[in-house]
Amino acid sequence: MKLSKNLSLAEVVRSETAKRLDIDNSPTKEHIENLKTIAEKVFQPIRDHFSCPIHVSSGYRGEALNRAIRGAKTSLHMTGQALDIDMDFTSVSNTDIFNYIKDNLEFDTLIWEFSNEDGTPKWVHVSYREGKNRNQILEAYKEPVNNLTKYKMYEPRKEKKETPKRDKGRTTTSKVRSDK
Repeated sequence: MKLSKNLSLAEVVRSETAKRLDIDNSPTKEHIENLKTIAEKVFQPIRDHFSCPIHVSSGYRGEALNRAIRGAKTSLHMTGQALDIDMDFTSVSNTDIFNYIKDNLEFDTLIWEFSNEDGTPKWVHVSYREGKNRNQILEAYKEPVNNLTKYKMYEPRKEKKETPKRDKGRTTTSKVRSDK
């Protein structure tokens, strides 16, 4: 079943954890309607903009699967209203996806999920609730002491400016030639 032009139901319910633990991850009709909405309002505009496959690393998660992976008890993945996107090993970065959603789409919550060593998000979480979107932007991080996941308001990254390279140790002088 197609949820949008480029997203199938199979892609958003697929889960290695569900397979391994023999968990039925079948959505209800209401969940499928929610998945169609997020596919049309969020996924498809991203796909059309970047003109390349967009990888959904986590879509619909039934309650049993959500418990098994220790997801949030109020996760919108369980209602079919959230997607996690991970563009590793593609020409489009997770930062590109995050910024496109932030700057161009309506959403409920957009989360910069942790940070890789290079400062990019490990993946991007986006939720969409028809008529109830808050356009909330957060950043997930691990608390260093007890390793709990915490959230803070997202602050845009400052673009690194190229600093001019200086030739250390050389002094240059310019001679002005006089024909007197």
